[in-house]
Amino acid sequence: MWKNRNVWIILTGEFIAGLGLWLGIIGNLEFMQDRVPSDFIKAVILAIGLLAGVAIGPLAGRLTDQGSKKNIMLISSIVRALSVLFMFVAIETNSVAWMVIFLIILQGSAAFYFPALQAAIPLIVKERELLALNGVHMNVSTLSRVIGTAIAGVLLTLISLRNVYALSLVAYLLLAVATLFLRLDESKTPAAKKVDAKPSSGFKDVFPIIKSIPVIFMTLIMTLIPLLFIGGFNLLVINISELQDSTAIKGWIYTAEGLAFMTGAFLIKRIGEKFSAFTILFTFSFMIGIAQLMLYFADIPFMSIFAFVVFGFSVGCFFPTAVTIFQTRMPKEYHGRFFSFRNMLDRIVFQIVLLVTGFFLDLIGLQLMVVLFGVSSLVLTAVFLSYSRKHQLHLDKDDPEQLSS
Repeated sequence: MWKNRNVWIILTGEFIAGLGLWLGIIGNLEFMQDRVPSDFIKAVILAIGLLAGVAIGPLAGRLTDQGSKKNIMLISSIVRALSVLFMFVAIETNSVAWMVIFLIILQGSAAFYFPALQAAIPLIVKERELLALNGVHMNVSTLSRVIGTAIAGVLLTLISLRNVYALSLVAYLLLAVATLFLRLDESKTPAAKKVDAKPSSGFKDVFPIIKSIPVIFMTLIMTLIPLLFIGGFNLLVINISELQDSTAIKGWIYTAEGLAFMTGAFLIKRIGEKFSAFTILFTFSFMIGIAQLMLYFADIPFMSIFAFVVFGFSVGCFFPTAVTIFQTRMPKEYHGRFFSFRNMLDRIVFQIVLLVTGFFLDLIGLQLMVVLFGVSSLVLTAVFLSYSRKHQLHLDKDDPEQLSS
């Protein structure tokens, strides 16, 4: 796998783009801090961009299946770079409206890029290498998040906000250049011609496929379990900081969770060699629920950090496994629309969980809320475990007997 130039191009592009993304995110928060006094309005502004990505999802998925995945990745990278120009206008005019336009274009281009990327990954490596590549890819993404936020925080004290966005623009342009060198054998999806030959109804074509393959449907629903934690992640950290009356704990939590995630994603290939996808998925779904319950003791610094370590390691193993199941079990001619649908679903659920987390934090407080979420995660995991055994679902394509292990 490491001798594959496409792998290095994908990973390098992801790291560079991740740096640009997080430079932009920190820049967005800095821009709004002085111009938008209401936290609710800030959330609404950020949500507008996410909703734009959701709205364009069906079109993005359809075009990904009908056209060249490399070309879609290239064009969306260029559009993402051009979107930064609107942020320059926002800074010059001191206008939040231009920032909203920037976010809409940015999220719209991302709605095209990420499904195309997920559909392209199975075309550059062998199926047995997918789990390892997915794990490494998520590690690179996490590393860019950690480094990007740290760099952005330092740069904002040294250079102007305009120059921070200029660096973000350079990162997106470098991603476009890297994408030019990709070599994808898209003949591996011969049925794509059939998709071209008839009018596509977008997600309507995908729903029957998801329904006809119970393993995909079950895994898709199970990926929502980590979102109960991820959706309100920042709110949880803020509340733990207030509970412990410590600003330093926020840094420790983010660092510990990020390192634990990268460790899990790094070790998932070895874990996958010893255990079935079935065992991995359900074990770490269960551990996510345990991590939520552990936050009942969030007033104790060690316990709060340890809970995020358990969560970070669990999702570092969970997500690469889930993505690999999708890539291997979903027919390739539907990859674009499926991953676009999954991306849209994640965005919607993320927003709902964010609002619900804020509501429960006000209503019942952190400790009772994490018990509620933790129990919900454990119950959902148990229900799907029972369902999978009752219907003898197999998560391993080539070795269904592993289900009984």
